[in-house]
Amino acid sequence: MSVVNIKIEGISYQVEAGLTILEAAKACGYEIPSLCAFNHGECNQGSCRVCLVEATGARGLVASCVYPVAEGMEIRINTPKAVEARRRSVELLLSNHNQNCQQCDKNGHCELLHVAQLVGAREGAYVGSHSETFIDQLAPGLVRDTSKCILCGRCIARCTNAHGLGILGFENRGFNTIVSPAENRSFANSPCIQCGQCVTVCPTGALMEHSEIDKIDEAFRAGKHVIAQAAPAVRAALGEEFGYPIGTPVTGKMAAALRRLGFERVYDVNFGADLTIMEEGTELLHRLTSNGVLPMITSCSPGWVNYAEFNYSDLLPHLSTCKSPHQMQGAIIKSYWAEEHGIDPKDIFVVSIMPCTAKKYEKEREQEKVNGLPDVDAVLTTRELARLIRRSGMLFRKLPDEDWDQDIMGDYSGAGVIFGVTGGVMEAALRTVYFKLTGKEKQDIVFTEVRGHDAGIREASLDINGTVVNVAIASGMRSAKVLLDEIREGKSKYHFIEIMGCPGGCINGGGQPYVRPVFLPNEDDDILDTYKEKRANALYSEDERQVIRQSHNNPQIISLYEKFLASPNSHMAHELLHTSYAGKEGFPQL
Repeated sequence: MSVVNIKIEGISYQVEAGLTILEAAKACGYEIPSLCAFNHGECNQGSCRVCLVEATGARGLVASCVYPVAEGMEIRINTPKAVEARRRSVELLLSNHNQNCQQCDKNGHCELLHVAQLVGAREGAYVGSHSETFIDQLAPGLVRDTSKCILCGRCIARCTNAHGLGILGFENRGFNTIVSPAENRSFANSPCIQCGQCVTVCPTGALMEHSEIDKIDEAFRAGKHVIAQAAPAVRAALGEEFGYPIGTPVTGKMAAALRRLGFERVYDVNFGADLTIMEEGTELLHRLTSNGVLPMITSCSPGWVNYAEFNYSDLLPHLSTCKSPHQMQGAIIKSYWAEEHGIDPKDIFVVSIMPCTAKKYEKEREQEKVNGLPDVDAVLTTRELARLIRRSGMLFRKLPDEDWDQDIMGDYSGAGVIFGVTGGVMEAALRTVYFKLTGKEKQDIVFTEVRGHDAGIREASLDINGTVVNVAIASGMRSAKVLLDEIREGKSKYHFIEIMGCPGGCINGGGQPYVRPVFLPNEDDDILDTYKEKRANALYSEDERQVIRQSHNNPQIISLYEKFLASPNSHMAHELLHTSYAGKEGFPQL
């Protein structure tokens, strides 16, 4: 590693060559106010001008987030000229910003407000016209409010970096510039996959999930049987909203909180994950033994399904017909559970707690209805659940650890838990497929070949009782595209592929708590590199604690088939637990 010698405020340092001034300053113990690199790592090309400093060899002030260090450079952060320039940059941003901080859902996590306090921005320093405001609330998953946008471009970079997509971009020029889908369309009228990755990096409230808290309040007022079910990835992140270190599982406290919020039943979607494995594993085995369409691709991620329908409609037969776990479980609640309790399904209101904004879209699909009723009525993100808990006055950290309800459903295996990690669906399926092909349990239950929290492609070739199964795992559509293009070209060697919409899987979903080092003073400096790993380990550790670690050994799953569904992939199972797909016309193929 080559180094360069620099000075910061007259003190000599050696830093790695190639770093920006902002990165070098951080390494030397200085936090230059900024809205980019050390808040989430998405490059914004220095457009906000918040991190201006003086540096020798430069003409005037430079944006430290994009200006590289050089041998002998002297950097001054705290000169009157630099301090005043940073303050004026923030004041100019505020002059065109909707400052309804009291009502903003980003309050407490707003990076613009944070940096305004750092630089000492003055209220009303610049007064004048405001850009025209556009508010997009048409899409089920996302809301866009240009009055809060500061044109930093982080959302544009994230859409490209995670998915290779260009859904968002700069529209118009000068004072009329906005960030939006092409032609200022709604998210609902663009090939947006609703994943919410743009929301996770937005420094203000310009991009948010479409809240459904009001829907749930209305269901309680209407006297519905309101039932909550929570996804595995939620337990690995919810604690972050209440001061727990990243990666702390809070399963028991979450169940206790949901019960105190008034939900009639509190269930774990891990049961639905086990059910998904029974259906999906059976479907895979059928395709393997009957010359079915291969490779079969998982269908748990609605962001990925959206992407496929927009861009690879010719490959839709490769997708498993299985609904995602929370949709399956919602269907069972409104059929078997309702029947057992003598309740009209129309009087049941199912609320899914999800790490995902695309789930809000998924529940609206016509293909996800049974007898005209949606499987799921409302979806709350992890962040929304935290808002509900805070609104209730509960002190989350003082809640007891309670168990899920065990009324017909509630038991789950370790395989169901790991659905929230990229590679988890694959590993859970392989545990059951191994048993189906060999008639015995695999002694070493862990399939390390498919584990890893990073986005990208992983592959493995497994010999199961003489049957070779080639598998691949991808998260983020940039990685998935590589595998999909191979299938389209007839070059794919795989039998089974897992695809997750969000890089790292559900643990990094668009509805998870924000990871902002400036608001996480007790976390390590490398938290942006390690938070996915820590959340993943929370799920893997729960898997290891389970007595039952294979979906097919879940006693309540066995009972459900014996008493109601008959067998995996039965006629009843297809009616309730399987779905279909359709290419989405009218949008440019990406």
